[in-house]
Amino acid sequence: MGVPADRLTGFPDDFGADVFVSGFQASVAPADRGDLADRSPLLVLRVPGDAAACRAGVHRVVEALRGSIDNDGKLVPYAYLDAVQDDRLLYERHGMAGRRPVPGPEHMTPDRHPNFHVIRQLVAYIREHPESWPGEHVRELRAYVCEQHKAEQLGLLGALPGSPPVLGDVTVRNLLLRLAWALTLGEVPRRLWAWWRSRKVMRGWLAGLKMAGGNRKLFPAMDQIAAVQAARLRVDRLDEQALQTFEDLLTRALLEDLRVPRVGGILPRRRRRTRRPVIIVAVPPPGQEGSRAAERFLRALHKAQEGARQPGPLVVAVGQPTEALLRDLGSPAESDLAQAAHRLSHRDGAPVVLVPLSANAMERPGLPVPPVPRKGHGLSWRTEAWLEVSVVVLALIGASLYTVPKPVDTRCVGGSDSVAESAQATPTRVLPKTWYDSAREAVDTENRRVEDLAAKRTVRTVVAFGSNSPRSETDALFDGTIPELRGIALWQMRQNQEADSDDSQVLLRVDVRPTGTGFKDAVPEAEKLVQRVRGENAPGKKEYEKVVGVLGYAQSRGETKAALDVLARAGIPAIGTTATADELLEGQAHQTYWPLTPTNSREAAIEADFARKENIVARPGTQDSCSPARRAIVIENAEDLYSRSLAAKFIEKFTGPRPQVFDYNQDDVFGHTPSGAVPLSDAGELSDQVCRVLKAEPDSVVYWSARARDFSAFINAVDRQGTCTSDDITVLGGNELTNVSMTGVYSNKSWLRLYYSMHRLPAGDRRASERTRQFVAMYEAFVRKTTRGEDPWAQDGHSAVAYDAFHVLSEAVDQAGHVDKAISRSSVLLTLGAGITFDGATGLVSYKKGVNGAPQDKTLVLVRQLADEPEVVAVCGAYGPDVPSRTQGVPCGG
Repeated sequence: MGVPADRLTGFPDDFGADVFVSGFQASVAPADRGDLADRSPLLVLRVPGDAAACRAGVHRVVEALRGSIDNDGKLVPYAYLDAVQDDRLLYERHGMAGRRPVPGPEHMTPDRHPNFHVIRQLVAYIREHPESWPGEHVRELRAYVCEQHKAEQLGLLGALPGSPPVLGDVTVRNLLLRLAWALTLGEVPRRLWAWWRSRKVMRGWLAGLKMAGGNRKLFPAMDQIAAVQAARLRVDRLDEQALQTFEDLLTRALLEDLRVPRVGGILPRRRRRTRRPVIIVAVPPPGQEGSRAAERFLRALHKAQEGARQPGPLVVAVGQPTEALLRDLGSPAESDLAQAAHRLSHRDGAPVVLVPLSANAMERPGLPVPPVPRKGHGLSWRTEAWLEVSVVVLALIGASLYTVPKPVDTRCVGGSDSVAESAQATPTRVLPKTWYDSAREAVDTENRRVEDLAAKRTVRTVVAFGSNSPRSETDALFDGTIPELRGIALWQMRQNQEADSDDSQVLLRVDVRPTGTGFKDAVPEAEKLVQRVRGENAPGKKEYEKVVGVLGYAQSRGETKAALDVLARAGIPAIGTTATADELLEGQAHQTYWPLTPTNSREAAIEADFARKENIVARPGTQDSCSPARRAIVIENAEDLYSRSLAAKFIEKFTGPRPQVFDYNQDDVFGHTPSGAVPLSDAGELSDQVCRVLKAEPDSVVYWSARARDFSAFINAVDRQGTCTSDDITVLGGNELTNVSMTGVYSNKSWLRLYYSMHRLPAGDRRASERTRQFVAMYEAFVRKTTRGEDPWAQDGHSAVAYDAFHVLSEAVDQAGHVDKAISRSSVLLTLGAGITFDGATGLVSYKKGVNGAPQDKTLVLVRQLADEPEVVAVCGAYGPDVPSRTQGVPCGG
């Protein structure tokens, strides 16, 4: 019984196959490097059979050829182009994000593709913005290419900073610094780069093409090309003439790059040109998806080879070309494999070689194609050239290399005060039941108001899942329920006030549902909600009771993760508040859940970078001198999803010695204790162990990922025992610590230096946006109106996060209502998936289309607790639309 055709391997053993295999290898890896200067033909191997047989045959031939030139990219520069969509340019996927369009072995040339990347970026802009023309857009094209080179980190331009430094007030010094930046790193080098690249492209090849219209500059030439092709694209985004024009440009640019450097000589780059680049193109059968894309490329290649200088790549097309394509290629005569091998070894001959493979050869085992010899280079040509230059330079500058070292900066980030200095004399008194009930009453009052309007207006319900109402001062200290509920009440009032005068907005009532202490009842409460929404269309049910989404949860726990999966199975949209664990997006919840705050992985990376690079640890015996943390002591509760997740990600990102880990669980449960961690249930014992490590390694930071209640127990134990409080102790923690830090309970801990994360800037910070200040004013007015006593959470982020989370959901509901009068939950999910963007109380909120995750580059603030309010020490993320993390330096690049 024969081997099935789709399982046969090796190059098809047709007439002359052995000669062809040898000729192919000699053309790709010639013994004489000078042979690389010969022009290679376009080699077309036609595979017989129907569509299925063609696919199997193409795969077999391609794999046989690739096997001889690949070996994990270590043998020959090559690219395999598999056309899968007719609406895409064949090389559109290649070279994206700065990748080499024809990747090859390390240190082998050609290795630079400046023409291709510039043209690729210009073509992409024109295809994406055809509506921009008619009209001159030279400046936009130039700016886009510069921005893309920077974003993709291509060449010298990619190494320049993205935006000028923020220098504050207008002074002569700052004006001179701005001028110096513009001349050395800003607009001037970008202009010079654009001029130089334009000169190289135009003089090199583009000016000689008719489509350039006589222009001598790149961007005006491309603007003129765009004006013609954009007119076609506006009518049909897949206009074949426009696509062919763009393919012609991309292919010609690629060939120009592949001819550099020239073959032969003693210069470092020329010595590295030892293999011929290979491009293998799969050509689907006529009428199959991808066929037109592959043939566009081959037409462009044939046209470009007539004018492009050599050497060029060896292009092998495998599949079933149409008769129309063959006519455009000059109607090449059919050849056998032996004749094709002969053409590969000779300088002159037909530019296109067509080889039909026989059906008989495709039905029997083929010939193995051994790999070509490997040619390695230990150092890059740049390194080699620099070594040669460096020897001369070092000999000249010799002794001048010595410079006086700069004094080490030992100033403490955020100052050198502890949490006790300048703090309020006594902790803020908390009235938990009164404060919670007043916030709940504000929600209930608004609910009654909109229910009265339901006969004339569209009203829907949002469910807010929280923990239980705090009944003691301790509960309130360690739980963000009260400020979160205030934030929900504030957005509900604003949304409904605006909807009163705008019929396109939906009035919203809020169903506040407690889920038990520590969200222990999150799953059964979610299941109750699912049962309720399944019966919401039953007779007698009120229209305004229909649920459009959920706000929750404030904490990352195993229970809340499971609850999100319950909601997801029922298709109920959920917007997170202050829960941050990446694991919440695992399972089915990734389809219906959108967190608002940065995830643990992002927070841990920022905090690890902050700890290792900023002066936060007091030097022994001093108060005003600090250094970065050399080591870390990590305290987690491994039974708590939030704590376990944050600790693991901090340990992964901390670049110093592996941290000492303590698994602290007051319930004495240790089912998830990580390897190497010390399990402890007693705060006093934890204090002893931590102090022992700090005495041995005083340059350590204590990283706290457990809950705020556990933190207070630890701090009190350290203070009570006093065995390591002679020197200040630096603690770095997550947003969990804001629940208690601002209440003044640590006002007598003069040895504690406390840093933690927040999700919005304090209103008094100069970087706070106008929207943040507006929210704080609304919040303070609400508290004055509804609350007796001094509010400890005026700067806490929980209320702002809940406010913005509700804003996200209400925005999605409003937009869904424009296209679906019933405002179904599936419509809300579709709207959320399309992306929501606005300037919120916590900064810019911008969800990427099609991605269930935290908003892009969401703001994270690191603060140091001082006096009555926190001192900001780092702001990472896009608090506004023009301040991305990548421009913010340490620790935001983490």
